[in-house]
Amino acid sequence: MSFTLAPLPYAHEALEPHIDTLTMQIHHGKHHQAYVDNLNKALAGTPNEGKTLADIVAIAGSIGAPVRNNGGGHWNHTFFWESLAPNAGGTASGKLGDAITAAFGSFDAFKEKMAAAGMTRFGSGWAWLIVKDGKLEICSTPNQDNPLMDIAEVKGTPILGVDVWEHAYYLKYQNRRADYLAAFWNVVNWTKVSERFEAAH
Repeated sequence: MSFTLAPLPYAHEALEPHIDTLTMQIHHGKHHQAYVDNLNKALAGTPNEGKTLADIVAIAGSIGAPVRNNGGGHWNHTFFWESLAPNAGGTASGKLGDAITAAFGSFDAFKEKMAAAGMTRFGSGWAWLIVKDGKLEICSTPNQDNPLMDIAEVKGTPILGVDVWEHAYYLKYQNRRADYLAAFWNVVNWTKVSERFEAAH
């Protein structure tokens, strides 16, 4: 069974002005679609054809670059779209909010550390908030890797990820990755992130 691209959970323009309509159209409809198409091509006729996306990500280090890159791209972007929402943002509350304060000192300190992870990731990649051994940590990965992969430097369960590939922000922010990372907080779906946090315990 081949993989398919799910529709966005909101309209392309729903995250304006923080993430612009054209970026969403190209990012989802072109970039994410290409990961899905190329993943299907790379898996066709191989022993891994028919595996779930979670299975593919878990063994990414042993299945070759095309499957690792495109499987990661499909998983990461699906996760990313669900991490965002219109009329969202603000601060995390409840158990997640308490855990963020416990792990990083304050919500603002957490945002600074996430931004630093995104800014210091050379080239393309992702910054992640993960649950590792029951505690929150921040890490980053290159390209389309993620912390669930067997080859990840820091392994854990992602609950929030921010895409710092240039295609995620360049049309609106050009080289100003820091501005994009600051705007990102206005569209974070904390309800979804909190659900993931609860599920990871």
